This record gives sequence, structure tokens and C-alpha cells, in this order.
Amino acid sequence: MYDRILIPTDGSECADSAVEHALDIAAQYDAELHVLSVVDSRDVSHSAPAISPEQVQQTLRDRAESVVESVAERAEAAGVTVVTAVEPGIPDDVVVEYAADEDCDLIVMGTHGRTGLERYLLGSVTERTVRRSSVPVLTVRGSEESDDA
Repeated sequence: MYDRILIPTDGSECADSAVEHALDIAAQYDAELHVLSVVDSRDVSHSAPAISPEQVQQTLRDRAESVVESVAERAEAAGVTVVTAVEPGIPDDVVVEYAADEDCDLIVMGTHGRTGLERYLLGSVTERTVRRSSVPVLTVRGSEESDDA
């Protein structure tokens, strides 16, 4: 049923919960797991005026690569074939495009990575991905959300 599963991750606790589900599904179906982290390409210069936008982007890319590598190590330890990618762009755009380009059968992602007012004003990457994806999207709540439900 599933040959290629996409797990977008930002390294948050909620994304980590989704990783566990994706690893389990990939192992059950002997599917290839695609681990993707997106470096948001929108302007970040306002967040740290003393640091150049290039330095901020490089720091974000380094963190994304570390997160992807960590998930890849877990997949390999579980005997799951893994493909990794770190891509720049607008997160939901990149997730939807990546899933289509790589012919993924399922996207597994946390319900959110960010918290607070910004999430409610902008909407979440997950919500936009669910609306736009042509393949099923399994959303996973983080442990901190279970207490609020």
C-alpha cells in the first residue's frame, strides 16, 4: 500500500512524535522513508538585525541538516531505507511539491511545529499541506497537545 512515505520535520517535539509513527508504518510496509526539512526562505532579517540574513539562513540550514540526519540514523537503526533532503522555500509549498516529485504515497507530519499567536494568525504548515496534498496526510499530535484535548 505504501512504497514511499514522506516525513517533514522541523525537530520539534510534535514532529518527533510523527517520526515514530512514520518509522512504524515504513517498517510495516517495507517502505522507503523520505525525511525532509525545509529552511523557510521568507525574509528573516527583521528577527536579528545584528546578524546578516545569510548567517541566519546558514544557521537554519545547519540545524535542518542535523535534524534530518538524526531521523535518518533512527530509521537506519530500525532497518528502514531512508532518503534525506533539506530544501529552501515556503514549508507547505516544498512539502507538497516534494511529495509529488518523489511519488510519495503518504505524508506523516506533526499537527504543528510552532506555537502561540503566530500559529493562529498564519495557519499551520500542516493545515495548508492537508488542504493541498494529493496524497493522504496522517497528522500526529505531540504529547503536549494530548493534555489540552
